[in-house]
Amino acid sequence: MALLFPSALLGAEQADAQVPQPSLLDTINAPRDYLSGKLVSFASEIDRFFGDDRNYQESNKSVFQLDLTRVAGYGGDRKLVLSGRAKLSLPSTERRLHLLLETDPEKNISAEATPGQSLLGNQVAAPGSYSVAARYEKAREGIWHFSTDAGVKAKIPLQPFARARGSYSVLLGEWRLKAAESVFWFNTIGAGETTQLDLEHFLSDPVLFRASSNATWLKDKQNFDLRQDLSIYHTMSERSALLYQASAIGVSNPQYQVTEYVISILYRYRLHRDWMFFELSPQLHFPKIDNFRSSPTLGMRLEILFDESR
Repeated sequence: MALLFPSALLGAEQADAQVPQPSLLDTINAPRDYLSGKLVSFASEIDRFFGDDRNYQESNKSVFQLDLTRVAGYGGDRKLVLSGRAKLSLPSTERRLHLLLETDPEKNISAEATPGQSLLGNQVAAPGSYSVAARYEKAREGIWHFSTDAGVKAKIPLQPFARARGSYSVLLGEWRLKAAESVFWFNTIGAGETTQLDLEHFLSDPVLFRASSNATWLKDKQNFDLRQDLSIYHTMSERSALLYQASAIGVSNPQYQVTEYVISILYRYRLHRDWMFFELSPQLHFPKIDNFRSSPTLGMRLEILFDESR
């Protein structure tokens, strides 16, 4: 017994001595992971509230979006334009297969922001085309997402199209870098691709900064449509938010040049429950065709938007 107990005590001391002590980096990991998770979650909530294309493309839940829009002022039209799209999760597929219904699918090839279009007018223009497609997607939430679509436009004769999109995000300290790449082919406009890079950072708890670079290339035109957005999202309450945005728009052919600058403020308010929204957006456009003279626009939009998370 005298020999056994000291040996047991000695073994316990050695076991205690082998327990690794937390390093300085380990103590930093916890707040860093918390901040990173909060940034990703807040950015996703912002995109969901604003009905952003990022939410539509990457949410693996059913999403429905219906817009009644018109631009008043520079580049405006006297007609209201009705557009919409829906993504429906098919049962018993673990949310990997979806049915897509869209109006004018060629207009969804670029993920650029188009805030504040107007509702001034008394005529409604129907969409130019309708489409149906099947989508397969796979994702790891907050890190990567992949989807591929195959569909047809509902015209006689039927016009097929195909799309594929992938995105990946990485945390760089207190920033998040997100890259998205899309390739597509339409029977009407041919093949092309879109590349988008987003850089996001918390300015304060309710304020998010995002720099978004977008380039869309069409094979038949041999041209890049370019856009750079600098945006600040300010959540004012559960029902309202503000978006401040400065944009530069350009092309690559016949040479790289800026064709327009845009400065806009967008106020978005949740009118009813979790699915009806109203937007008011004054904008200043500075088009090269007018020697970059300012052209004001007052935009308004009524939108129906909801998904399963609301």
